[in-house]
Amino acid sequence: MLHFLTLGPRGSNHDFVLQRYLQAHGIEGSTTVGWIDDFHHGARELAAGRADYMLQCAVHPDAPDITGGYRKSLFVVDAFISPSRPMALLRVRTAGGPQRRVGVQPATQRYADLSPWPVVVEEPTVSAVGDGLLAGSYEAGIAFASVAEEHPEALEVVEHIGAVCDAWMVFGRKPLDEGRTIVWTGSPVARQYAAALEGAPGERAH
Repeated sequence: MLHFLTLGPRGSNHDFVLQRYLQAHGIEGSTTVGWIDDFHHGARELAAGRADYMLQCAVHPDAPDITGGYRKSLFVVDAFISPSRPMALLRVRTAGGPQRRVGVQPATQRYADLSPWPVVVEEPTVSAVGDGLLAGSYEAGIAFASVAEEHPEALEVVEHIGAVCDAWMVFGRKPLDEGRTIVWTGSPVARQYAAALEGAPGERAH
C-alpha cells in the first residue's frame, strides 16, 4: 500500500483533488490517505519515511517554504492541473450590525470582491472558512458552495465562484528528473500546440 499525505480534514479541497488524482492513476484501492493540518509536519513525516508521497496545491502559501526548505530531502515527482470543489462567497443570514469581517484561505482571496468587509481573517483551509461562518467568526467568507446548500437557513450566496483550476504538486523522497526537464509531450496542451501550428503553417501560434 502507498501512503499519501495532504491537507485535511477529510472532504477538504486537497482531499477532493487527491482522490481524483488517485482515481486517474487507478490506484485508489492500493493507497491510504493521511490528513495533515500543516505542510511542514507533512514534509517531516514524508522525509522520515512515514509516508510515501504528499500532495500540495502549487499556489498554497506554504508551497515556497516546502519546495525550498526541504529541497534536500523532498522532491517534486509529479505535477498536474485539476479543478477545485465549487466555491462561493457566502454571508451569514443572521449577521447583525456592520459587516466587517470576511474569512478566506489566502490563495482564494482574489476570487471575489471582498472590499465590503475591511477585516480579512485568514484561515488555513477553505473547509475552515466554512466552519468559521457557521460558528459566527465572521460575517462572510469564501467557502465551498455546498456549505450554503447544506445550511440554507444560516448562509446565503453573495457570489458564485465555481470550480477553479489550479496546478498541483506531488512530493516524494526520490528525485526523478536526473537533471532533465520532464515534459509530457503527449499532453492535451501538446496537442493544442500541434493543432495551432498545423492551422497556421509557417507562422507562430498566438
